Amino acid sequence: MFCTNAFDYINVMDKAADASWLRENVITNNIANIDTPGYKRQDVDFESVLQRELGNSKYTSLSDKVRELNTDLSPLTVTSYTDYSNYSYRLDRNNVDENTENSELASEALKYQLLTNAINNDFSRMQAVIK
Repeated sequence: MFCTNAFDYINVMDKAADASWLRENVITNNIANIDTPGYKRQDVDFESVLQRELGNSKYTSLSDKVRELNTDLSPLTVTSYTDYSNYSYRLDRNNVDENTENSELASEALKYQLLTNAINNDFSRMQAVIK
């Protein structure tokens, strides 16, 4: 049997790309509801989930942490949450700020592009090795 850890980082980046795509959709939904009275913005927080799952041991290499994480990737599944802490100064109690959401959307689009490029580059390197 052939055993490899070649996909360890790709699997984690795939989960990160899924979370980034979800966050883009959530931010787009926030922008669509900017004029909905009482609407509370939603968000997705993948970074803290990943950090928690990787742990904070300074004596374990990142490769070992990622390899261990790949035994079960289900804890890296994230969902959206409602941001009640972001208080509204608007009379209609909507807490969506258009400028903030647009900058977050642009940032998330760049993050998603970076993740998909990194995944494609890893596959390109594997393909070059196979040839």
